[in-house]
Amino acid sequence: MTHVVVTGTFDGLHPGHRFLFRQARKLGDRLTVVVARDATVLQVKGRLPDHQQNIRRRHVAAHPVVDRAIIGLPGKDKLRIIQKLQPNIIALGYDQRAFTTGLRAELKTRGLHVRVVRLPAYHPRRYKSGLIRARQERLARRQKRKQATKKSAKQVSGG
Repeated sequence: MTHVVVTGTFDGLHPGHRFLFRQARKLGDRLTVVVARDATVLQVKGRLPDHQQNIRRRHVAAHPVVDRAIIGLPGKDKLRIIQKLQPNIIALGYDQRAFTTGLRAELKTRGLHVRVVRLPAYHPRRYKSGLIRARQERLARRQKRKQATKKSAKQVSGG
């Protein structure tokens, strides 16, 4: 049985994440998704995720091709979870960079015989998490400006 592991933040699942899960699942018989701890997201992205780790894990676990969703282990050693899970394959997202530098060499050093695969993108200009977040922030700013304009107009008209 081929065990595939995917890791990431998965803060608000979007079609790109779902595509990643489907592509990873095609590589094996069992898919485990490791959801980053809130502290890890803060360390990597410089901000906390919008959704807490337990909520993100539940959302991932609900996806039909995911056999198991777990929260990563605490601490600086991000490969400890790989040692614990002993997968055959680690499937990386097309843009996944955190903790991937020297990954193959470090796995080998630890005696882990794990194939590392980088999966293709799914409409990256549309479904990249950072772009989605930026669009949401622009929309929120636009809505605030609209509300402020309405409030100003109301005050000027004496309403």
